[in-house]
Amino acid sequence: MKTRDLAYVALFAAIVAVLGLLPPVPVPGIPVPITAQTLGVMLAGSVLGARRGGLALLVFLAVVAVGAPVLSGGRGGLGVFVGPTAGYLYSWPVAAFVIGWLTQLTWRRFNLAWALVANLVGGVVVIYAIGVPFTSLYADVPLWTSFTGSLAFVPGDVVKAVAASVVAVAVRRAYPVIELPGRRATAG
Repeated sequence: MKTRDLAYVALFAAIVAVLGLLPPVPVPGIPVPITAQTLGVMLAGSVLGARRGGLALLVFLAVVAVGAPVLSGGRGGLGVFVGPTAGYLYSWPVAAFVIGWLTQLTWRRFNLAWALVANLVGGVVVIYAIGVPFTSLYADVPLWTSFTGSLAFVPGDVVKAVAASVVAVAVRRAYPVIELPGRRATAG
């Protein structure tokens, strides 16, 4: 991995941390708050691609694990990996990877619609598919209750997916130096 790639990974890990400075919004009756950090997950995947986007979130989670209070609400440390929000944290590198992979697959026709599909699949479906069962397990509630409770987050996550898609398309057009695998120019 090149130095530039490492810088991008660190930058997006920092972006997710900065988004954690925004206070969490508690949802009555649900142990998982609404945060802005999933916007960073979506941005990392759709701007950096699969490998670097996933790695950025792994770096972020390593920073959380060593105790840095970079999660929304100033949380950090190993304890956050065994609570009701743990599954959502575990999903972040996977989600960034999936978003990046879908972005790379659609690069030649990458536009706002494809970016939105990638962010909705990776940033909503993947995150919920991993997060909801963990919430059910750690909060000791039925899976169906955890699933229906998570529906309160869908409107905000769709707004974040739209915002991440708009930013990703703009960044791609304005700053094409962030290369994705398979996109390198070839001599013709």
